[in-house]
Amino acid sequence: MAAHLVRRCCRRLLLLPAPSRAPPGPALRTCPPSWAEGPQARPHEDGAEQQLRELIQGASNAQELLQVSGGPALNSNLAALAIARLARLTSEQRLDAKSIRRDPRFQQLLDTVDAQISQVWNTPLVQLLRSLPVLGLERGGRQARSVEQEVLWRLRRLPLRQLVHLAEHLAGQGHDSLLLPEVLRKLELRWTELDGTRTVVTLMAKVGHLSPTLMERLEDKALELAEQFDADELRRVALALALQQRRCVPLLRALSYHLLQKPAELPLPVLTDLLFAYSKLNFQQPQVLHRLSLELQPHLGALSPAQVSRCARSFAGLRWLSQPLAEAIAQYSLDNTQKLSIAHLCGILVSFAHLNFQPSSSEEFFSMIHERLQGQEQQLDTHLLTDVVWSLCVLQQAQPPHLRQVLSPEFHTRLRGDTSPRAQSSWLKLLHINATACLEAPGYEGPFLPPEALGGDRDKDKDKDKATPLQRGLREALLGALGGQNVARFDVSTVYGWDIDAEVVMDSDNKPLPVRDFAAPHLSHCEGTKPLPPGARRVAVLRWEFPQFSSRGRELLGRGSMARRHLRAAGFLLVEVS
Repeated sequence: MAAHLVRRCCRRLLLLPAPSRAPPGPALRTCPPSWAEGPQARPHEDGAEQQLRELIQGASNAQELLQVSGGPALNSNLAALAIARLARLTSEQRLDAKSIRRDPRFQQLLDTVDAQISQVWNTPLVQLLRSLPVLGLERGGRQARSVEQEVLWRLRRLPLRQLVHLAEHLAGQGHDSLLLPEVLRKLELRWTELDGTRTVVTLMAKVGHLSPTLMERLEDKALELAEQFDADELRRVALALALQQRRCVPLLRALSYHLLQKPAELPLPVLTDLLFAYSKLNFQQPQVLHRLSLELQPHLGALSPAQVSRCARSFAGLRWLSQPLAEAIAQYSLDNTQKLSIAHLCGILVSFAHLNFQPSSSEEFFSMIHERLQGQEQQLDTHLLTDVVWSLCVLQQAQPPHLRQVLSPEFHTRLRGDTSPRAQSSWLKLLHINATACLEAPGYEGPFLPPEALGGDRDKDKDKDKATPLQRGLREALLGALGGQNVARFDVSTVYGWDIDAEVVMDSDNKPLPVRDFAAPHLSHCEGTKPLPPGARRVAVLRWEFPQFSSRGRELLGRGSMARRHLRAAGFLLVEVS
């Protein structure tokens, strides 16, 4: 009974009329022939057709393929195969596609396909769609539109493998296509059929950015297949996530785990691309970073200056210091001084500053830096020059000419009034440089930033309601211990560019004094005028929050090292909490 009902339903479906609205194209029909669904269902070829197929597949030049246009056994399917083979030879042998298009025999092949395109099997049809652009046929032309229309009709019946090839081809064309959204929609619906690592990796790398829904499902599939990925596939997945700014933590953790299980030494491209991806996504995995730095060090000499600079910046962005690798980078810089451009050298210097790293050959390294920078400052843009001088200040290698260069009115006026994030970051670094000039350069006589430019209310109101649990707990504990609001100042923005979480003045007996009664040279505006009593000290409470590197984060960061130096030089006793 059930089988009889199924047969009746099938007969009714086959007899349904064609839909009234269909995608634009040269011809309309209800469905492709049943045998067009794959090679397993294709009709039997006679001897002449089989012989012609073998001739097409074995052709080694364009003339052999063009000659088949006059064969009596030629049909639309074999003509499609001939065009696809012709496109492949054109690409491999760098043939003149224009002369091929002008050949009447090629036009005859196109006409044969166009006349009976519904008889072309699926695989040759997809190959034909991918071949036409190689031969220079315009996508808006009649033949291209006819093939695209036919593929659109068959999408529902195409095997998943051919859908993947289609998506990869259309995504790489670089133009809008009516077919591409339909292909992506079919992949979104059939993602559970994906079973090979290569297919998943290819879609993530080449198609995922076009469909967030598909990318989410590909991430789920990649998480399921992560154990089967080889090292290069791990690299490609991580790179796809980084380039699309998709910080999928479960997948990144799975990739990290299975990467650590790979016993063999990782290839150099895998090392550099994984490091770039983890830095781009700010994903800190200590075991992976340790392995990457350990295996990267012996191959450092094989890298180009651009790659070495990028690796240094990646480790700095991740706040990960490998002393042997950093020493190797410093030695690489000394050995390849003439090959390193100023930009690459600046990238390495800024990275060392962020990591607060002083090479063992410090004197030789910084002599080379000063020599290369001499007379080149004018070639650096405003932000890069600010970064370079700030880095020299962090590493205590700044010289008076560097300070004068960035603290001159002609330079810092370029940044004042600019509200872009990059300009705001550079201005904050100028405040740090100005503090270095005031507190750590006794022989420096100016210029300095003007007092009106040292305003100390940076983002104070904006961050007022974003206090972390540590900030709230610190405030409550201090108020409870000191016994009043007037003995502490919270969220203090100093003229040195550093923010203090809490400031307290203690007398010689370690009793708190009213902090607002005393002059405060570290503030741009101060209501107090009294000098500190003899034996009294200013206490600054600094908060450090490094979730991944809580035990050593503040020692790694050059910013923290500079803050401690400046505040101590300004007369503060530091209390640090984390």
